[in-house]
Parts: sequence; structure tokens; C-alpha cells
Amino acid sequence: MSWLDPDDDEPEFDEANIRMRPNPKANRPRTKRRPAHADARIARVLGVDRGRYTVLIDEDGPEEHTALATRARELRKQAIVTGDRARVVGDTTGDDGTLSRIVGIEERTSLLRRSADDTDQVERVVVANADQMLVVVAAADPEPRPRLVDRYLIAALDAGIRPLLVVTKTDLADPTDFLAHFEGVDALEIFTSGQDEMPIDEIGARLAGHSTVFVGHSGVGKSTLVNALVPLANRATGHVNGVTGRGRHTSSSTVSLRYVGDSGTGWVIDTPGVRSFGLGHVDPANILKAFTDLAAVAEECPRGCTHLPDAPDCAIIEAVAEGRLGERGAARLDSLQRLLSTFAGS
Repeated sequence: MSWLDPDDDEPEFDEANIRMRPNPKANRPRTKRRPAHADARIARVLGVDRGRYTVLIDEDGPEEHTALATRARELRKQAIVTGDRARVVGDTTGDDGTLSRIVGIEERTSLLRRSADDTDQVERVVVANADQMLVVVAAADPEPRPRLVDRYLIAALDAGIRPLLVVTKTDLADPTDFLAHFEGVDALEIFTSGQDEMPIDEIGARLAGHSTVFVGHSGVGKSTLVNALVPLANRATGHVNGVTGRGRHTSSSTVSLRYVGDSGTGWVIDTPGVRSFGLGHVDPANILKAFTDLAAVAEECPRGCTHLPDAPDCAIIEAVAEGRLGERGAARLDSLQRLLSTFAGS
């Protein structure tokens, strides 16, 4: 039927015959509220690969298994990293061809971060919820880099993570002079390892009950140590270039591996080898907090005191000079100033 009436001078519109073009934007819900996902399961993020997340469902439970997940649309701006405790919905069976969805991240207890360089304020989250950092450095081949180790320590102290240090390849060189740089850092526990003797049991005892992130320069033997601690890890190992003295990157991604030892179980988080570690995000006040006795004296320092050797009226420097901080006061002040100068000069 036409909407024109031939007997009328003016046409009339028959609204019943008008076809409305759908407007997708107008039909969208106006609210930003999302489902509560009360049925979400808590899972540990074990690794990330090209937008897909390997998660551990029912950790330590009778139905523990891994599954593959993607992120929900509302989390597109949320960093999801190894070590995160994620809220997962959908098909969490882990069967071939299934894909679950991460809809939320539980509150993190710690964040190990780095920046591209020292002037970059944009932080890169390395790992979440770790409570220990194990720094691996070689006594030789490649030569140890105290400043890089300092940067690792600063990042750990800023994140509230306990630092450990393993010196490998001690059969090639004596690490005594290198280790002298760190004798004033009480928070640091040190292990040494040679080709024929690796302190696996001692290191393993420190891993039990903890989530430990392994960091180190390429070629220092980090992957070899990880494989010794977690035999099923099968992390690729490499060699040092004889011309450049640099190691080849063998670990291409960050991954969580379960450690099982006589002392208990824990998590080893292996990271790719790096040659730099930016500190653009660090709060220098957190460095001083690691030296509790010095921090107490620093309360008497003038406002804005850097605690560096040229700082006027620094209470810590005066206390050390007067012998009020004991025999190790000078060594501890030297360690503090070295870390602060590394950050200040960054």
C-alpha cells in the first residue's frame, strides 16, 4: 500500500511503513558497569606469549592444571605480567582448543619494574608478587659489572624485595675484590658457584616458600643455574662471544617455574638477560630504608640531604667519622653512597 492518498492534496505519511535504520551506537548500553564475574577462578600467570597467557588453575589443589587465557576488553590498558594473580572466567579446563578470559587482577604485593633508560619515567613491569630477587653475575667471562648489580639492588630495594647474589664461574677468577663492593649491604645474601661445585641445596633452601625472580647479564650462567634447580625447565643456554665479551640472549621470555626441593617448594621466575636496567621510576628514599641504622641517623640530616660525600652537615657522615656506627659503619656508608650515586648519576 502506498503512503500517498490520491484523493488528498497533501500526502500523508504512514508511520507503520517507515523503515528505521539501526543505530549501533544508540543501541549500546549507556552504563560502564561490567559483570561481577562471581564465578571467576583465581589463577597464577605463569607466562605471556603474543597476547596469550598461560595460567595455573587451582594452585596446590587436587585439580591443579594449566590453561590458556586472553585478556578481557576492559583490561586492554592493564599490564598483565608473570606472577600476577588473575581472575579467570570461561572455559578453564585447559583442554586443547579452549581459551579462557582474564577479567581482573588481584592486588599485587610487589612490583619489580625497570625503565628503558634512566630518563624514561615510563615503567616496565618485569614481574609481580615476587618477594626475592636472585642476581646472577659471573666472576669472569663476561667480566662482572658492579654498577649493573647496583642497579638490580636499587630496583629490588625500591620494590621491597629481598636481594640474593650468586657469583658463578669462580673457577675462572677470584671474586673477592668484586664482592668487597657489597660487604656493607646487610640485606644481601651471597653465594658463589664454580664449574664443579654449585651450591644447589643452599640456594634451594632460600627458594622454598618464596617467589624468586632471577636476573642477570646475558652469558653469566643464569639459565644453567635455573636448569640445575628445576631439572624439567630446559631453559636454553648459550655462550659468551669471544670478540665482544657479551653473552647471547637465551631466555626470550619471562616464565614461572615451580621449584621442588628437600626444603619445600617455591617459584623460580626466569627473565631474559639484560645489559641495562633503567631506574627512572625509583624513589631514592627506598634505598636508604634498606640501611635501617643509617636511616635512623638520617632523621637528623638537614632537609634535602643527599648523603653523598659532598653533602654538607650530613648526620650519617658525621656519625661514621665519630665512630658512633661501629666498625662496619664506614663500609655501610660507602655501600649506601655508591647506590645513591648510581641513582643520582643516572
